[in-house]
Amino acid sequence: MNELLATVFTGIVTDENDHHYFVQKNGQTFKLNKEEGNHALGEAVEGFGYLNQKKEASFTTEIPKIRKGHYAFAPVTDVRRNLGVFVDIGLPDKDIAVSLDELPTMHELWPKKGDRLMIALVVDKKERIWASLAEDKNFQSLKKIANENMHNKDISGTVYRPKIVGTYLLTDDYYIGFVHPSERYMEPRLGEHVSGRVIGVRPDGVLNISLKPRAYEAIPDDAAMIYAYLKQRPGQEMPYTNKTPPEDIKQLFGISKAQFKRALGHLMKQGLIVQEEGLTKMVQNSN
Repeated sequence: MNELLATVFTGIVTDENDHHYFVQKNGQTFKLNKEEGNHALGEAVEGFGYLNQKKEASFTTEIPKIRKGHYAFAPVTDVRRNLGVFVDIGLPDKDIAVSLDELPTMHELWPKKGDRLMIALVVDKKERIWASLAEDKNFQSLKKIANENMHNKDISGTVYRPKIVGTYLLTDDYYIGFVHPSERYMEPRLGEHVSGRVIGVRPDGVLNISLKPRAYEAIPDDAAMIYAYLKQRPGQEMPYTNKTPPEDIKQLFGISKAQFKRALGHLMKQGLIVQEEGLTKMVQNSN
C-alpha cells in the first residue's frame, strides 16, 4: 500500500455499503465516502489515497494540491510540543504532522496556529504520512528575479527559514527576501507572515528587506503631524522653530510649545529635520 499513499491514482469501484464505496488498486482497497458523489460498480475513479485518523485506507476525489513531490502552502491547525506541528492539506478527516526533526530547535521559532508552511508529503516505512518542509531549492524554483525598481516598496511574505544570522522569506508575489538581524526587532518564527519594505536588491535577484518602520513611521503623533506639514510646504521648510511664540504654535498645530519642542527634538534625533537661519527644514532624502 505504501506506494499508493499520498499519491493520486485511478482505482476501480468494486463494492459499496450505505456510506462508502470501496475502490481497489493493486489489490489494495480504499474507502470513498458517498457524500463526494455517485459512482457505479466497475467504474474507474481518480482520487487521492491516504490513511485517515483511524488508520483506515481512505480515498478522496477531492484531490489536495499537496502530495508526494507536490509542494504548496498549508495552514497550521495545531501545535504540540511533544508531537510537532499539524497542518491542513484539505483532507476531510485528517491533519498531517510535521516531524519534530524538521522544526527549529528553539520552540520560540515554531509556527503558531494560523501560520502557514510550504510542504510536500512523505511516507515512512510504517506507512505514516508526514508533512515535509520545502527546501531552499524548492523556493529557488518558484522565485521571481527582483529589480532595482522595487527599492523602498512595501512588501509582505511568509518566513521559511528563520536563522540567527538572518531570516529568509517568500513574498506574496513570489520574490525571495532576506532580513538581516539588524533590520528586525526580534527573530520571526517559521511560517509567520510578516510585513516590511525593500531596502536593497542583491545581484542574484534576492530582496534585502527591513522589518523596521521607516523613520517617519516610527515617530509620535505630534512629530508625524509636523513632519506631514513640512512635506507639503514649498521647499519643505517652515518658519516655525524652538523660538516661535507659544500662541503661534497653538494656533497652527493645536499643541503646546512644550509638545512642539519635544516633537522637533524627536525629528532632529531621527535625522529628519534641521533648524537653520530661523527655519525648520526637512532633510533631503529622508522621505
